Amino acid sequence: MASEAKDDAAAKAALNETLKEYINEWRKTREKEEEELKKLKEKQAKRKEIRAEQEKKLNQQKKEEEQKLKKEEEEKKAKEAEEKKKRLEEAEAKRQEMLEAQKADKQGQAGGKGGKADGGGDARREMTKTKEQLEEEKKIALAIRIKPLDLDELDTDDLKAKANELFNIVISLETDKYDYEQRRITQDYELNELKERQKAQLRQKALKKGLDPEAFSGKYPPPIRMYSKYERRTDTRTYEDRKKLYEGGWEVIRAECMDAIWKEKYDEWTKRPAKRLPKWFGERPGKKAGDAETPEGEEDAADAPEAVEEEEEEEEEEEEEEDE
Repeated sequence: MASEAKDDAAAKAALNETLKEYINEWRKTREKEEEELKKLKEKQAKRKEIRAEQEKKLNQQKKEEEQKLKKEEEEKKAKEAEEKKKRLEEAEAKRQEMLEAQKADKQGQAGGKGGKADGGGDARREMTKTKEQLEEEKKIALAIRIKPLDLDELDTDDLKAKANELFNIVISLETDKYDYEQRRITQDYELNELKERQKAQLRQKALKKGLDPEAFSGKYPPPIRMYSKYERRTDTRTYEDRKKLYEGGWEVIRAECMDAIWKEKYDEWTKRPAKRLPKWFGERPGKKAGDAETPEGEEDAADAPEAVEEEEEEEEEEEEEEDE
């Protein structure tokens, strides 16, 4: 018993030593893994910091570039606005000079004609401009025309004179507005008349060429009729000439076939044997007392088909005998 106890104690001691060795090795490996993990985490943190710094630099560069572009665009817009303002000021000065010249010389017709032509050119330019351009030009023109009033420095008499001047300006502007509206109405009416006249001329032209009346005045131009799909030249033939090309053909052949069939059927009908009328059983209608059973002339007609039928029956019997 004592020896067995000693053996068990020795085996337990050996197991404890092996377990301690395993535990020590596991701790060493775990420490190494933890050190490696720490190193990896440190590397990740460093990389994140580097990336954040790079992103900050890139964002700063983008912001600087956007600010530069915005500044350049603003400078361009400011230059364009200044140029437009100068041009409008020059145009306004010229217009004022022309108005003063027209007022001074009302009897001059040449000046009036030139003004009308210039007005037409201005109208065309105005039609090509966008709404934003028109609004900008309107603001600049109003800023040039409408000048601020120094009311503090004016007396009562000066205020009355200024009010009368402004009143006269409003009246002249309203008259000009009415004249322009009436001119627009007359121009619209003339344009409509010219359009209708042009439509009528185009209808006549289309009818002369044998086309639809709305061919030239419609939304789309008339289709060009080619002579054939293999030749690149226009078709100058009239409708009647083209219609004759499609006459005949299958309809003529069909009509000839129908005529031939009808003739055959008609010949068969004419060659058919005359059939005897059915016998009347009893008294014939319209018979009087003392008359014969059949009227005169009908007996011969009744005997003839009987003879024909008898001959046909005999011929049929002979044919049946020969076949047998």
